Amino acid sequence: MNDSAAPDTGSDAESIQGITGTFIWYYYICKREVWLMSRQIVPDQQDENMDWGRFLHEQAYAREKKEVAWESVKMDTVTSKQGELVVAEVKKTSSYIKSATMQLLFYLYTLKMAGIDARGELRFPEERRKEPVQLDDAREGELQEAIRQIRRIINQDVPPKPEKIKFCGKCAYREFCWA
Repeated sequence: MNDSAAPDTGSDAESIQGITGTFIWYYYICKREVWLMSRQIVPDQQDENMDWGRFLHEQAYAREKKEVAWESVKMDTVTSKQGELVVAEVKKTSSYIKSATMQLLFYLYTLKMAGIDARGELRFPEERRKEPVQLDDAREGELQEAIRQIRRIINQDVPPKPEKIKFCGKCAYREFCWA
């Protein structure tokens, strides 16, 4: 496998094949984690942050349909409001709002390619806050570039070098970088 991204010669649907919302989320936080996940290397399942995330996922917005899986996406909730499809992504905190936004945009992009119009909503239950998210041309272009870069990362034979960031202290993969 080589380091350079192959030219994009396929359709949009082919270009996202094998890419997940989780890859998008972590691309904006830690590119090394994208590579580890692509190899199905499992993070520390006893990590308290992972436990809290699972709890929040199960308890927040309990009355709404949970985790709708379709193609390469797992959307936290999907509802219809005033005749409009709304896809929501639930996060513990807005600290990583850029990565959460791009993950949700990936879901909206995937739906768009299937001819389904939807809008997005980021939800931060601990902050009692909601943030609308809409896919537009500029964000779609940024997302397409992120997908190309993710392909480049997962096609590398070795992971990117670890970089110390504020996320490291709470990362369930920290032992793969700093042990």
